[in-house]
Amino acid sequence: MKLNEEILQNVESQKDKIGELLVKHSSLTRQQLDEALTIQRDEGGLIGEVLVRKNYIHPHDIIKVVCLQVGIPYITDIKVDEIDANIVKDLSINYSKHHEVLPYIETPVSVTVAMSNPFNFNVINDLGMIYKKEIKIICTTPLRIQDAINRVYEKANRNIVDSIEDEEFEENLDLEGPIDILDSTSDEAPVIRFVNSVIFRAVKERASDIHIEPYERETVYRFRINGVMTEILRQPKKTHASVSSRIKVMAKLDIAEKRLPQDGRIKIKIAGKDIDIRLSTIPIQAGERIVMRILEKNNTALKLETLGFRGKVLEGLQELGGRKHGVLYVTGPTGHGKTTTLFALLDRINSPDKMIITVEDPVEYEIPGISQIQVNHKIDLTFAIALRSILRQNPDVVMVGETRDQETAEMAINASLTGHFVLSTLHTNDASSAPTRLIDMGVQPFLISSSLVGVLAQRLVRTLCTQCKQPTTLSEFEKIALDVEVIPDSATIFKPVGCARCQNTGYSGRTVVSELLMINDEIRALIIQKTDAATIKKAAIRAGMRTLRGDALDKIFEGITSVDEIMRAVNAEEQEEES
Repeated sequence: MKLNEEILQNVESQKDKIGELLVKHSSLTRQQLDEALTIQRDEGGLIGEVLVRKNYIHPHDIIKVVCLQVGIPYITDIKVDEIDANIVKDLSINYSKHHEVLPYIETPVSVTVAMSNPFNFNVINDLGMIYKKEIKIICTTPLRIQDAINRVYEKANRNIVDSIEDEEFEENLDLEGPIDILDSTSDEAPVIRFVNSVIFRAVKERASDIHIEPYERETVYRFRINGVMTEILRQPKKTHASVSSRIKVMAKLDIAEKRLPQDGRIKIKIAGKDIDIRLSTIPIQAGERIVMRILEKNNTALKLETLGFRGKVLEGLQELGGRKHGVLYVTGPTGHGKTTTLFALLDRINSPDKMIITVEDPVEYEIPGISQIQVNHKIDLTFAIALRSILRQNPDVVMVGETRDQETAEMAINASLTGHFVLSTLHTNDASSAPTRLIDMGVQPFLISSSLVGVLAQRLVRTLCTQCKQPTTLSEFEKIALDVEVIPDSATIFKPVGCARCQNTGYSGRTVVSELLMINDEIRALIIQKTDAATIKKAAIRAGMRTLRGDALDKIFEGITSVDEIMRAVNAEEQEEES
């Protein structure tokens, strides 16, 4: 435990009285105190630092006696049985453990909290914002705090679990229309309330996915928040069957079938907002693993500028959006916003004089004025078959959710050659690898060179929380890892810290890191020659392309994201020299 400098100064200004209190209320002897005072007179420094350095006292002993001085109650036992577990529902266990703080007693006007460091005023301010009440402080040791935190949060989970474990689940529930999960009553089955609470928490914390993973003895619940998996809670294994059945009933799936994968959709309402959930279940050794992807149906696509595009990339996308024919691919890993970018571009293109048709798996965003088709593999409605049919509808713009095979790729290219502008996604590490990926699929190079107009590669990276980020400098290791020799004079580099607003992660929201490969005559010639991706990349850089690595560095230097986040999210293979 690191002592607050203000506390040590307090000790120094009243060292005689503090010394007597330490002798009285800790294991410090008078002989040890006299020795420490002698050392302090000879060497200088603070008496508290001397005592801690000599291991005569524990750092928390000083906090204890300062509390006695200033009138903060100091307790030697936390009565967990008397704490209402509902008091921690708005405070994550990660925040409580990190700051060693636990809400204890709540009244209509105040919340009493136990803390190991009652002089951490940032935490006290955070709690005041969370509870909207006066915060009263009591103090105890870090060990007691951590133990009480584990027991209180375990009790909070157990309150729900106890009512699920022995429940006979009703299988024949009739669900019609969206489910308003905030309209739950105490009369509903505990499993229903539990599932609703998990979904509500995921939406509240802006999670994109809920993962429910059964293991031999317990079930682990995890959220993907800003692209990062976070464990939320663990439950006894015997609750899993009821939870799984409830979720499958919500999606109108066969709850008796536990041996085959199933996919479904759930429509819910939360505080008047329509939420669409894509459900996927697969059988594993310990049961059914469940993944729910959360999509907010706000009927509006995000703008390119809002997503983080700017400068030459934004200008290039605007120019490509005005094309009458050609193919534009967006590439990147799964879950990095490719579809969102395509719809932001479609929203910009969309106008009464243009007919736009999309083929998706599934339909994620609904935009007025755009005809959207959902792939259905059960009736053999694939991307290729749907694309073949919609070309007879004479569209101006076609969006294909994903190019997975040669047939879909060739049909998209042929559509562009017959006067359609086609947008699609592709899985490659960077923009320069897209032509070679299409060639590997079996598409003829001359078709690619004559139809491809651009490739956008992107990654999503977490943005720093504006409330708690702190200025920092690049270490030598970080400069080497990022291949940075000179830092711009205007650079403002920050690091994550963590606060209540960002769930103690240091990050809030995400932005895009991108590169846009515009196809020119030199690159067309290289594609026909089946040139490797590295050569195409060098030609693109000579033509002015800003690479993923370059855009990532810009966002570090502007204080938008951190070095750690860029090194986590942007693959090292893309961090090549720009010249």
